[in-house]
Order: sequence, then C-alpha cells, then structure tokens
Amino acid sequence: MLYSKNGYHDSRVIEGARVIDPAEGIDAALTVTVEDGVITKLEPGEVRNGYVLAPAFVDPHVHLRTPGREDEEDIDSGTRAAAAGGFCAILAMPNTDPVVDSAPVLRALRQRAREEARVPVGFLAAITRGQRGDELTEMAELADAGAVAFSDDGLPVRSAGTLRHALSYQKLAGRVLALHEEEPSLSGHGVMHEGAVSALLGLTGIPSISESTMVARDAAIALYEDARIHIQHVSARETVTAIERAKAEGAKITAELTPHHLTLTDEAVMSLDPNFKMNPPLRSADDRRVLIEALRSGAIDCIGTDHAPHSREEKEQPFEVAPMGVTGLETAFAALHTELVLPGHVSLGLLVERMTAGAAPFDLDTPTLAKGALANIALVDLAAEWEVGEAGYESRSANCCFAGRRLTGRVRMTVAGGAVAYRERSFAIGAV
Repeated sequence: MLYSKNGYHDSRVIEGARVIDPAEGIDAALTVTVEDGVITKLEPGEVRNGYVLAPAFVDPHVHLRTPGREDEEDIDSGTRAAAAGGFCAILAMPNTDPVVDSAPVLRALRQRAREEARVPVGFLAAITRGQRGDELTEMAELADAGAVAFSDDGLPVRSAGTLRHALSYQKLAGRVLALHEEEPSLSGHGVMHEGAVSALLGLTGIPSISESTMVARDAAIALYEDARIHIQHVSARETVTAIERAKAEGAKITAELTPHHLTLTDEAVMSLDPNFKMNPPLRSADDRRVLIEALRSGAIDCIGTDHAPHSREEKEQPFEVAPMGVTGLETAFAALHTELVLPGHVSLGLLVERMTAGAAPFDLDTPTLAKGALANIALVDLAAEWEVGEAGYESRSANCCFAGRRLTGRVRMTVAGGAVAYRERSFAIGAV
C-alpha cells in the first residue's frame, strides 16, 4: 500500500552513534551494518560523536496538495521534505482537487507516488463523496484500490447517522476512519482559540468544546458499533479527557498530537503572523500542559505533523482572512527535541517512540532497528543548532510556524525502505 520510487541499495556501516529503538529496548552504543537495504548486524561499539541513530519516523497526517495545488506541494517536494525531517513513510490526506473519493483518482495518485516519491506514501480516501458529509464513498472498492484509511480531514462528519453508517462499512472494508473533530455550530467563523488572547485581539474564537464534544460523540458511536476511529490533531485538554474516558470504556480509539500544539500556545497569535493560524488553533498554556502529559502517559498514541502547505500569496494576508495550516515535516523532530526533550518534559526515547508510532493505528509496520528488518533509519545530530528557514525548505511552501527560530537537533541522513532518501549536503556518511 505504500509506494516510493526505486532507490539504490548498497552496503554501509554506521558507527560512533548512540542507537535508540524503544520498541526493541535498545539504547546503547552500537555499530549498525546495512546490506542491500536490510539491517544485518548490530554489534557493540562506542559513542564518538553527538549522533543518535533511531528508527525513522512515520507521519500519519500530511497534505501533499496533489492533485490540484501542485504550486503549494507535490509528491516529490512533499516526500523530499519528509525525508529531510527523518520520516521514512507518510500518509496523505484526501482533501485535494479533485477529492480522493473514487478508485480512478486513487490509482492515479499511487502511480504518481511510484514514480516520484522519495519515501513511501500511503493515501487516505474520503469518507463521503466530495467530502460533503452526506453520501458515502465506495469504501470497499477504495480499500481494494489501496486506500490505507478513510478521512474527510479538513471537515468533520457532521451527521451522527452518516458517521454510524460509515463505521458499519469501515468494518467491512477493514480500514480505520481518521476524524477531523469540530462542531461547526460551535467553531463558526472563528480564527483562533477562544480565550483571553482572542478577547484582547478582538478576534472571533473557536472554543475547545468544539473539538471535545465531537470526539465524545464519535467515540460513543464507535463503541456502540464496535468500530475503530483515529482522532486527528488533538488540541484541547477536554479532548484528552474524552479520549481517556472512551479508552477506559473499551472504545477502539487512537489519537495523534502535532508538534505545534505541543510546543506553542495562543500567545504566539499576539504577533498576528498568519503562520500561527491553523485548525484546530493553538490553545492555552494549560491545554499544552495536558497535551504533554497525554503524550507521556500514552493517552495519545502518536505524533502527526498535519503538514499543510500554502502559497506565500495566500498566507501574506491579514490574519483573519489567511488560510489555516502550517508546514511541519522538516521541523517536527527538532522542535519537539528543543521544546520537550531538552527542558526535561519527555525523554528522547519516548519522543522517538511516539514519532514512529504513527503506523500502528493504520495497521502498517512500525519501523524498527531489529536485525533482519528493512532499514528505516534516522541519523540525528542532537547538538546541531540551526535557524529554521535560513537555508530554505525542501517543501514548496514556507508557511512554517517555527520560521526564524533557532532549534537544536537536526536530521543528517534518512534511510527509507532500505535506500538513502536524504543526506544533508554538507554531511559525509564516512564522518560517522
């Protein structure tokens, strides 16, 4: 179900790094040998630098803007950005033009990925035709055509009856539903989090209950139907409570957090920079605190960037009218390492575990450094300091909420599917 263009497989030895693989219980100095794209040896070594070798990451929430808006992103540039961020696989959302709601559109995308992708890409198909929220897509046919899951991301499934119907078909199709949770009658025309900052700025706010009430509704329906759902881009403490309650009751529910919700708050919007405008919005410091705790506890399962490119012209508008969405593939690890690991909020091992866990809710293989595994590796320089955007981006778009910030920790090389997908221009493999 995941496709990338063929890469050159050879043999290489990576030594001198600290090797971390939480799934395998590895945190040690090891020499790793990769032959013909497969990890063949893990032998005792010694740490000679500040590098960490970890399983490459999986992003369950990416917008490639293909088809329809290739000026913002295409498969080549989006997967280049993913590889530069240490990702060995990504899942692309279906809210394109046209929407991925039919087997022919999906097959065409998969063919393009075979020809253009730098790392494997899985494609989600829409839950409803045109993402209009009423008529269901042909889920079984789309699953047969290779859809890894279903989502109307960007829009909620407004009708509880439609969602229940979709969950019935989800069980037949064998694919999870990934849900954008928002009650439109509550979010309205809001442009940022409803709170003290929105009141001070005089901007229309989006209350956190817009998200949490839909999560509670959808979790209840999923529990009743004994079906699986995945909650996208959780932003609010009330949502965490709803997810914890649903899991305790036995609902088959997973969820993701984004780097921006884990590291920023609505205070950033005081600048009125449209690069801080996204949906769901940046919320309060208390929300951020609860999200970090949920990441630690496992209440939230994984990290997804919600990488959402926009053209410069679109984002260079007043905050109220600029589109929602920020890029995140190239900065995810560095931002989280800088803002969560270095201050001691989470351990490096936990961060790696959550960044590789995006495959599990979609029944895909989680990357591992186990002997005999296909090589999916991120080599990270933990001490590297860099300014976001200073050297440009691999993505076609520059609407990054971390632009101009100095971060610590940089991906130097990514191996995806056994082949080198990214190597920093100034980085020589022989140096490790």
